[in-house]
Amino acid sequence: MNLTNLLMLEEATTGTGGSSIMMLVTLVPLVLVFYFFIYRPQKKQEKETADMRNSIELGDVIVTTGGIVAMVVKITEDMLLVETSGNRTKIQIQKWAVHSILEKANEPDVKEVKDSKIDSNVKMKK
Repeated sequence: MNLTNLLMLEEATTGTGGSSIMMLVTLVPLVLVFYFFIYRPQKKQEKETADMRNSIELGDVIVTTGGIVAMVVKITEDMLLVETSGNRTKIQIQKWAVHSILEKANEPDVKEVKDSKIDSNVKMKK
């Protein structure tokens, strides 16, 4: 049964067609609000998280959902082998357990970049 048949059936039984149309008029904006304020941002955040987890490389320093800070040693399809401390304890975790990446392996530290800029400015003044 399609929507027009349903509306005509309800109109014939109740005698008024305004109540069903008013219900649709209020229901459509409500659905749009849920889509734009809940569903769409959640899908965007899930995509960003999946991209972050797929961008993990060897040597990255990560934080797990349990709060463990570790360096990635080996990567398989859905698992990571991470090294956690000075005594080189290794733990195998699943990729979904990665909360964030603290430090990428190939990027220099921000502090080192700032220090080198400060040093070059000092040299220029002399």
